[in-house]
Amino acid sequence: MTAAPLRIIHIVRAPIGGIFRHISDLAIAQTRAGHQVGVVCDASTGGPFEDAAIARLAPQLALGIARFPMRRQVTPGDLKAAGSLYRHIRDLKPDVLHGHGAKGGVFARAIGTVLRMRGRKVTRIYCPHGGSLHYDASKIEGKVYFALERLQQRFTDGLVFVSDYEYSAYESKVAPPRIAARVVYNGLMPEEFSAVQPQDDAVDFLFIGMLRDLKGPDLFIEALSRMKTVFGLTPRAHIVGEGDDRPRYEAMVRDHGLEEQVTFLGPLPAREAFGRTHCVVVPSRAEAMPYIVLETVAANVPLIATRVGGIPEIFGRYADKLVTPGNAEDLASAMATAYSDREAMRRRAEGQRKCLSETFNVDLMNDRITSLYLETRGHKRSDKAGRSSDAPSLVGGRVLAKTEASSPRGRE
Repeated sequence: MTAAPLRIIHIVRAPIGGIFRHISDLAIAQTRAGHQVGVVCDASTGGPFEDAAIARLAPQLALGIARFPMRRQVTPGDLKAAGSLYRHIRDLKPDVLHGHGAKGGVFARAIGTVLRMRGRKVTRIYCPHGGSLHYDASKIEGKVYFALERLQQRFTDGLVFVSDYEYSAYESKVAPPRIAARVVYNGLMPEEFSAVQPQDDAVDFLFIGMLRDLKGPDLFIEALSRMKTVFGLTPRAHIVGEGDDRPRYEAMVRDHGLEEQVTFLGPLPAREAFGRTHCVVVPSRAEAMPYIVLETVAANVPLIATRVGGIPEIFGRYADKLVTPGNAEDLASAMATAYSDREAMRRRAEGQRKCLSETFNVDLMNDRITSLYLETRGHKRSDKAGRSSDAPSLVGGRVLAKTEASSPRGRE
């Protein structure tokens, strides 16, 4: 490291799902590298599963975890929340404020800008994690959000995107980045690349994720129904996760007569859930770079997923196996094929897993993001021998030419 340890604060609204997994892994990796790290998140989002995760993480962070009320939508109450957040963050004397998701990005950049006006050298970093980038640019809500994002770029020192898809969405819907911007894939721990074997009582299919339409649990249920009515198949399935819409999905299961086939298990650790199935199904309508897809592939578990966001970047040469998003008929067909040839799905899973660890690992994720902090603060990064490095940067597994890396529009 070429500079003193940094004081880093990660800000996110909802401490749930893949976004909080990303923050937790990054915060721990940065702590191990000698930095002082803290997290700020919403006080009301999540349940016992998320509370337990926060309780495990907090003692490992020098600057702790603080929770404040943060609503999903922009409201007048944000002003009061911003005041409380500002006082807390000001007293922590951060060097870097890293906002995750739309709301976390607003707070990080607004508070960072005020601190800079008061003489503090605070670096303001933003990572969308999909978030507002999923909005339709032709609709009023999308136009408003993207206009706000364009405005906020003026108060941002660096952008992190978790997939090439996310970078492209920002470039086309918001604006080409005029500041340091970098694509950094989500990373897994080394131990996550060990295979998970199905238990003796494993079901045929498993959905795991937040129970909201964006993630497609309704499509999963409809596909199971079509397997029964169209293909004459009655596979067993688990739905793992939690969300406000769970009662609606439970009603869908009853309406389709699937009570004997489908079980709701609530939230579970991913690898524990993997052992309960022969095939994971990710029927998302939109994604950025979903951890559940990475975790499933790394665990050598057969997977059916939709062609959205950064998922094709994970699937690589197997991308032609992805399913059309929002199409229960296509999903049912893919699930019927998997149900009929379990061994072929297992062989495909083994092929997908082989090259994953080289690109999607937590050490690379930490190095790429922390070096961006240092570079935006005016420090040169160094290699392990302490030498200054001017090598072209790696983006999404690709090396960019020097001219592209130094361009205002380049992705470093």
